[in-house]
Amino acid sequence: MQRTCQRYTGPPHSRYLRPWADAMPFIILVVVIVIVLFWAVGARNGLVTLKNDTLNAWKQIDVQLKRRHDLIPNLVNTIRGSMEFEKETLDAVISARSRAMQGGGGVKDTAAAEGALTGALGKLFVVMEQYPDLKSSQNVRDLQEELSSTENKIAFSRQFYNDVATKYNTRQQLFPTNLVVGWASASPAELWEIEDAAERAVPQVDLSMGKKPPAS
Repeated sequence: MQRTCQRYTGPPHSRYLRPWADAMPFIILVVVIVIVLFWAVGARNGLVTLKNDTLNAWKQIDVQLKRRHDLIPNLVNTIRGSMEFEKETLDAVISARSRAMQGGGGVKDTAAAEGALTGALGKLFVVMEQYPDLKSSQNVRDLQEELSSTENKIAFSRQFYNDVATKYNTRQQLFPTNLVVGWASASPAELWEIEDAAERAVPQVDLSMGKKPPAS
């Protein structure tokens, strides 16, 4: 039997392109996998960065809270002699400070303890206004100014933390980033929520030595 050989009559370059055409689906699949992998790594790194930013923002709050905790004993010891009949008020501040310093809880527990301390300080400042001797004490005025400054820094740090934490939580909820939340070991961050309206105001006391205007 005589064998006949059929010669390739197509374009000369087609026989070289055919293997590439056969492999094209596999190449596309590999490219897609690489793109998805790069995106997943980037999304994970973004969540990790936001998580670290949130932790750092909380540390800034902790620094200011510690500063306030350190100032309170100085204030109490300075005014104790002039406020010997206000032992209950002073003890309330000391007890609130002790509870706030215990820590160990989450953001909600810390916010509650610090809110109670803010309320105790507010009551103390109101009582202090009834003692003229304190108004003439430069040491007391300096301590009160430091406390007020620290309260303002706490409020600013608290707002900054809530902003960063909200951004972190929102990123976890967005698709498709929510697909890599587990890989990034991400979890929703607690916000510092103020339930008591009185806590929103910075405790202040008027220790000025100026005279009040006469009533009209």
